[in-house]
Amino acid sequence: MAERHEQARQDLHIWQNGQPANFYQTNPQLQRLSRCWLPADALARHDADLRHFGALAATTLDQAAIVNNRDGNLPRLDRWSPIGERTEGIEHHPAYEACGRAIYQEGRLIAVYAERPANVLAQALFYLSSHVGEAGHNCPVACTAGLVSVLQGPASPELRARYLPPLLNDAWGERFDGAQFLTEIQGGSDVGANAVVARPDGEAFGTTCWRVWGEKWFCSNAGADLILMTARIEEAPEGTAGLALLLVPRRLEDGRLNHFRLRRLKDKLGTRSLPSAEIDFEGAVGYAIGRAEDGFRHVMNHVINTSRLYNTTGCAGIARRAHLVAQGYARSRQAFGRPIAEFPLVQEMLARTAAVSAVLLAGSLHLAAALDALARVEAPDEPERAFVRIAVNLCKMASCQHSHRVVLTAIETLGGNGAIESFSVLPRLLRDNVVYENWEGTHNVLLAQTSRDFQRDGLREGFFAGLQRRLEQADDGTGLLQPAWEVFQQAQQAWPRIASEPDDGMAVLFLRPHLEKLADVFFAAAYAADLAEEADPVRRAQEREALAFFVQERLASAMPTRDQSYAARVALVATLA
Repeated sequence: MAERHEQARQDLHIWQNGQPANFYQTNPQLQRLSRCWLPADALARHDADLRHFGALAATTLDQAAIVNNRDGNLPRLDRWSPIGERTEGIEHHPAYEACGRAIYQEGRLIAVYAERPANVLAQALFYLSSHVGEAGHNCPVACTAGLVSVLQGPASPELRARYLPPLLNDAWGERFDGAQFLTEIQGGSDVGANAVVARPDGEAFGTTCWRVWGEKWFCSNAGADLILMTARIEEAPEGTAGLALLLVPRRLEDGRLNHFRLRRLKDKLGTRSLPSAEIDFEGAVGYAIGRAEDGFRHVMNHVINTSRLYNTTGCAGIARRAHLVAQGYARSRQAFGRPIAEFPLVQEMLARTAAVSAVLLAGSLHLAAALDALARVEAPDEPERAFVRIAVNLCKMASCQHSHRVVLTAIETLGGNGAIESFSVLPRLLRDNVVYENWEGTHNVLLAQTSRDFQRDGLREGFFAGLQRRLEQADDGTGLLQPAWEVFQQAQQAWPRIASEPDDGMAVLFLRPHLEKLADVFFAAAYAADLAEEADPVRRAQEREALAFFVQERLASAMPTRDQSYAARVALVATLA
């Protein structure tokens, strides 16, 4: 009996020691996508950075995130200094700083935005970071990226000169980070119901200075140096048209704390090492980003869309890590005299996690590259802009759904061990994924927004044209993407009937299954184009089977026939690393 126990424990050691020591060098697909989407000069400059951060994420960052997420090490509110000065501070465990140094200083996840455009590089780095879950910093990375976007875009030159340099600084003790506070207790998805009020108070940094009054209900990264927030201009119209976008610094120019109070920290399901708070603003000083009446448009174009792309990439990283954990465990875990990876049912589970994690990575970097391409031209192609606008929303929705199922499948692969917080990263990945599903728009919000976009001919036609072009470019004529083509055509044919529905809510209900499938059509097309660049014929054939598995499972009208060829495909895809 003791020998059996010892052998089982040795098997677990093999599993732990067999996990990747570098998330970049052990991922041929990520390296291939980097070669494909990064310009040659950028790849030459940053390949070593990707390799360095891939190693750091798998070792230093991963271990620090484990320590930082233990119950006794979570952030706590620390509102007063030792001599009685109000600080509204948040105390963190030292592991939080270790994570931050790895992400911002070593990984330079925000500093890379000094090179424009930088979406592909930034998302590749964020994908690596997301292998360890939220880690207390990945949500702030996305928020800070949105803040950089508005400062590089509609902000006044003076405001840009004051606050962009500290945001792009990669030195941990000197850099600034950002947050975005939109949610109020009465308006989560209904941002137009926001009631926090802004009153003008002169001019500063080449823009209007405002004083902000009211309560924000869900404020993640509550200790941020810079806050982007919406506030309603007094006597402005109701709805989103009356919302200004303001930059609110934590500290005023004279070093004093700005006028706000942290009421309490949220006790959250996921991302627990990231402090989220309820905050009361009591005349806080803020600076307008662009014209006040354009506030909500800037929120959507620069803040929300940036975060939604980060959501997709983050879910891809979560799915990849879950697959690696489950695959390694299945190879080392013995049951009934052999590794459980040899059982066809387990192979099917691993094939699913492998295929989904691959399509999510291909799709997220494809979108990042499309954004970079739009940024490189003075007059962007409007149909392509329409495609990206809608694809970002659909991919955010679908990636969360996919990664959720992947993590649950990985937990099931580990059996009872999968539910143990101290055994693997999987329970934390699942909790973090739940937050991804609600952050920057629930599934229903994204569906409703897309339905409204479809009502505008230019957006709908641009999206379908962009998706069709991608299918045509990825289709090798073998019929592998035929189910994707059928789903695409069914959605086009269904639209006139759905558009005639007088009730908007019913129209979204009818459109939903088409939109969910169209997201998978895009993922399939992106992955097909990606694997066509694989130089190794053996690996290309294996990845082609992974694509076929995804297409048949997610897009085919009929379930795949479960015969020996299906079993062979499952067995092959299950080994994809």
